[in-house]
Amino acid sequence: MSAVDRARLPVPGPPRAFQLPRIARRTLANGLELRAVSHRLVPVAAMVLLVPGGSSADSVDRMGLASISADLLDEGSHGLSALDMADRIARIGGDFDMEVTNDATVMSLATLDRFFETGLSLLHDMATAPNLTAADFDRVRQLRLDRLRQLRNQPSAIADRAFAQVVYQDHPYAQPGYGTVAALDVISVDDVRAFHARMFQPAGTTLVLAGDRTTDDLLALGESVFGAWRAAAAPATDLRDRGRQAAPAMPGARLAVVDRPGAAQSELRIGRVAAARSTPDYPALILLNAVLGGQFVSRLNMNLREAKGYTYGVRTGFDLRRGRGPFVVQTSVGTDVTVPALVEAIGELTAIFTDRPVTADELHLARSSVALGYPRGFEVAQQVARAVSQLALPALPDSSFEDFVPRLQAVTLDEVTAAARTYLDPARMATVVVGDLARIGDTLSVLGLGAPAVVSPLI
Repeated sequence: MSAVDRARLPVPGPPRAFQLPRIARRTLANGLELRAVSHRLVPVAAMVLLVPGGSSADSVDRMGLASISADLLDEGSHGLSALDMADRIARIGGDFDMEVTNDATVMSLATLDRFFETGLSLLHDMATAPNLTAADFDRVRQLRLDRLRQLRNQPSAIADRAFAQVVYQDHPYAQPGYGTVAALDVISVDDVRAFHARMFQPAGTTLVLAGDRTTDDLLALGESVFGAWRAAAAPATDLRDRGRQAAPAMPGARLAVVDRPGAAQSELRIGRVAAARSTPDYPALILLNAVLGGQFVSRLNMNLREAKGYTYGVRTGFDLRRGRGPFVVQTSVGTDVTVPALVEAIGELTAIFTDRPVTADELHLARSSVALGYPRGFEVAQQVARAVSQLALPALPDSSFEDFVPRLQAVTLDEVTAAARTYLDPARMATVVVGDLARIGDTLSVLGLGAPAVVSPLI
């Protein structure tokens, strides 16, 4: 018979030391930064190309240019069509992904090791020599216009755009990465070609390779494929780093409402401009967020969902970017409990740095949930390559992953409370409501945030 007492939860042990395989580096003559990690568990190859710039490089009248330019990269190269390119990726069992963040365009491809050279050549062709034809541009732009019209009826998308506008105002992070209908009506295929020529340049770009080979072999492979890449135009160095421009100290409005007559629910956002990924507060912010709204047993979720029944779920997050990213509370509630939910949320934000700071038990739980699950993010070659690429923009040291858990273990209660005091004061936040103003307008005065500013998000 088992001696295990199944009536008691098991006690987690201390986190094991985590060590990522050594990151090898090489800077090519053309300025491309190569990083390689040997991942010998399975014969899988992973490659990530990170081009700095992202949606923050868009001009005010060309919002979405970076994103639509990225969408055209896998539409064919060297005369091959989009179907030809998709077929070539499929024939090597490839998994291709494209993401445009606020600060970068990230292209990634995973395949079997025996197709490493083929996959890397395909990635090179898509990044450096896309067709960028007028026909492909027109088709992709129409798909985007259709999608934007759909977003007008999605409260969560409306809330996200309105929140960015209110918090960041004239800062590049306020711009919707997917673009707007007005901007897409103006953007041309010539704009895309010029943007690609200026932004997709080897200098400042990072290529990460991870796979079942030595780091010397990986670096040699990267140089053999990407070493001949040359800039096609003068570099747009002024656009690549726009995210680090000074962000507003205060939001444009304490309370903003996007009116949706007849809405059965209100989409809520509360937040502010917070910190960059390079902040020394990073470990404290991770733990603070876990306690406040980053896990199911967080304070906000246990209050708004479990105790009050206002929502199916509420979450918080620090979106730590190259520049100062936002902190935001996100949830959706019934229209009739809009103000009670906001009162509770704002109360939790205030309490965590005043009369109810994080306790030792909460900190222990948060530390365990983050630290013990940390190695899961590095199980496969794709995860390793993607993680290493994320060190590039904030210029973090190669030891960041090994140092993370020890730094997490060293965070004190006083440091968490200090971080909460610095970043979570509701007096410096914007509250955005997407809902039926006729039904909730008279009750918003309870919040003490002044008269609501009625805003129209850019779509």
